[in-house]
Amino acid sequence: MKKIYSILIMLAMSFGLMACTEDTPLSTATENDDPRILDPLFPDRVNGELPVVSNISRDANFSMTITVTPADYTTVTWIIDGEEIMAGKEIDMPLKAGTYPMKVMATTVTGKSTYREGLIQVNPLADDPWATEVGFERIVAVGSSARLYGDNLDKVKSVVVGGKTAPVLAYKEDEENSYIEYEIPEDLADAEYRIILVDNSGNEYGGNKITVTRDALVTGGAQRVTVDTEWVMTGINLDRIESFTFNGQTISNFTHQSANEIAFMCPSIAVGEYILTGKTVSGNAVMFYAQEGNTTEQTVVVSSEKILWEGHHYVSWDLPDDNPSKSFDMIGKDVFADIKAGAVLNIYYSVNPSDEYHQLRTTTGWWNDLPGTAVIEFHEDGVKQVQLTQEVLDKIQTEDGFLCIGHGFYVDRISIK
Repeated sequence: MKKIYSILIMLAMSFGLMACTEDTPLSTATENDDPRILDPLFPDRVNGELPVVSNISRDANFSMTITVTPADYTTVTWIIDGEEIMAGKEIDMPLKAGTYPMKVMATTVTGKSTYREGLIQVNPLADDPWATEVGFERIVAVGSSARLYGDNLDKVKSVVVGGKTAPVLAYKEDEENSYIEYEIPEDLADAEYRIILVDNSGNEYGGNKITVTRDALVTGGAQRVTVDTEWVMTGINLDRIESFTFNGQTISNFTHQSANEIAFMCPSIAVGEYILTGKTVSGNAVMFYAQEGNTTEQTVVVSSEKILWEGHHYVSWDLPDDNPSKSFDMIGKDVFADIKAGAVLNIYYSVNPSDEYHQLRTTTGWWNDLPGTAVIEFHEDGVKQVQLTQEVLDKIQTEDGFLCIGHGFYVDRISIK
C-alpha cells in the first residue's frame, strides 16, 4: 500500500508540473513572462518566402483564433496588408480575392512582444473577373495606359486605384491571353496600390496590387546589343532619362527618346559583357526590370550578332490559316536582300509545355523547305542555325520570303552572324 501511495504522489506532482509549463496559457503566468503564440503553428518560410497560412475562396470569411501566453496580460493585434486591422484573439472578416501578407503580434502589458507572419490566399470564384500577373505590366507610370491580363475581364467596366476610378479603355484578346487597358490617374503618389475591378453592375472584385512610379524603368532591350548598331530599349518614364554610363562612357545624345522608348548607337567596343547604368533628370538612378527584383545595374552582352527580331511569338500549324500564330513571318524578304551569302541565321526558340510535341521547320513563303534544312523535333529550349547560302537567299526572294513553321514552340529571337 505504501508503494501505491508513493506512485500516486509522483503522478500528482507530474500533472502539476505539466499544468505549469510555459506552453499552457494559464492565468498563473505573470505579466513579466515572455509572450508566446501557442496555436496555430505557422509553417516556416520556404526560400525566404512567407508561407500560406490560410487558403480560402472569396465567398468565405478569413477566420482564425490565436492562443497566447501569458493569457491575462497579452494583447493580440492583427496586421493585414501592412495595416492594423483589429485587436483581439479572434478574427472573422471578408476579403476580396488576392494575396495578403499578414502579421499577428502578441504584446504583453510590460511591452514584450512576439509575432508570426504568413500569407492569406483568397481565391476568386469561377465566374469572377480576375487579373493574373504576366510580366512587368503591374509596374505603371502616372497618366499612362496600363494593361491587366486575366479571366472574365470582359465584365470589367473600371479599375479603382488608390481610391480613384479609371475607366476601362478597351478589352482585347490575342492567341494567348485576354486583357483590358486602362489609364493610370495622374495625381497618384508613387506607391504600391491594391486595385479593385468593378463590373457593369457595380460589383467589386479583388485584383491584387500594382506599383505606380515616376522612376525610369527599362523593361526590354537592355540585356543584349550588337556593336555599331542602334540600341533600342523600351520601358516606362524613359523620357526622364538624362544619360547612360556604358563601358566608362557617358551617353546623353539619343537617336530617339519618348516615354516608352529610348535609343542610341552602341559604341564600337570588343565583344564581351559590360555594365550599363543610367541617371534621370532628377538625379535618380535608372531602374532595370528583373523578375527577381529591379536593379540599378544591368549586365549587357555585346556581340557581333545582329538581332533581326526579338519577342515571344507562338507557332502552331494546327491553327487556322488566318491565325497570326499559324507561322512566324515577322522578317520580310527585303531584310534578306541585304544579307551576303555565308552568314548564319540563329533562331532562338522555347517550348510551350502545354503542347504534346514540338517541331520546327524553316521554309520559304510558299512553305517549301529551305535548301539544307529539315524538320527538327525537341523537348527543351534551343537554337536552330540556318546557313544562308546563295541558294537559300535566292529561294527566299523568289518564293515570297521566310517562315518558321511547326508546332508547340515560341520564336524568341532571330539573329544573324
